[in-house]
Amino acid sequence: MMYTLSFVKRAQSEYEEAVAWYEEHSEVAADGFIAAVDVALSLIRTYPTRWRRVFKDYYEITLRKYPYNIIYYIDDSDTSVVVHSIFHHRRNPKKKF
Repeated sequence: MMYTLSFVKRAQSEYEEAVAWYEEHSEVAADGFIAAVDVALSLIRTYPTRWRRVFKDYYEITLRKYPYNIIYYIDDSDTSVVVHSIFHHRRNPKKKF
């Protein structure tokens, strides 16, 4: 069963900022980042509980080749996954949640 996917406003803006940063530096890197996020989101939609629960009901998956984690939670009432943050590894970990 595939879960539906949505982003909170914070996660959407973090994603857009990351894509913009990569586009400034390298179109190839930007395309790779977008592809890495797409792969991770597809995996999350298919296997939402596969990754470790890091805090309360939040799960976390690390992107391949990019210094970001996707923080999300599962809403079983409507079988959806809500992306809470696209979190860069250099940011303060206390601000993940």
